[in-house]
Amino acid sequence: MTKPLLLDPLARGYLVIMQYVDVASRLLLLTMFTLALVGKVSSRRAWDEFVASVGAMGVAGGAKVPAAVATVAAEGGVIVLAAVPLRWAGSAAFVLAAGLLGCLAVAVALVVRRGSTVACRCFGPTQTPLGAGHVVRNVVLVVIALLGLAGSLVSGSFDPALSVVVGVFGATLGLLFARWDDLASLLAPS
Repeated sequence: MTKPLLLDPLARGYLVIMQYVDVASRLLLLTMFTLALVGKVSSRRAWDEFVASVGAMGVAGGAKVPAAVATVAAEGGVIVLAAVPLRWAGSAAFVLAAGLLGCLAVAVALVVRRGSTVACRCFGPTQTPLGAGHVVRNVVLVVIALLGLAGSLVSGSFDPALSVVVGVFGATLGLLFARWDDLASLLAPS
């Protein structure tokens, strides 16, 4: 007869925390990708500027529209999957988000390395040029997506009140990530 696997309190605490990491990460990505998607497709001008920025990043003329469409489709996929309250959907959202953000981090790093001046159209029209801070943001978001993925693989029960608090925290962080450029310029030395 085998004894049931008993987790020490530290391991149980880790599993509980990871469940809430899943919740916070979902809401962070859902908020951030919703703002990003809306910023790109809110008007014909916003879309045209986004497509132009994809071309300015080095995507060949005939491929820039398909690349732009693939980007917004992936963002939409993350939004839908993150909103579905099923474990598999959260896992899929985190994998898709990590892949997209990883590709964007590499693309922005190549722009920065070339010394090109390309306006960041991550969240719609802006004049802020892509820079190392955008690479850092995307890498941090990849880490958050991977932590969320780890959390989505843990099963257990949730405290509804704590889930709401953690979800609001995640959504607030999503808003802050969407305003990254504004926060960076606010905190930059004069």
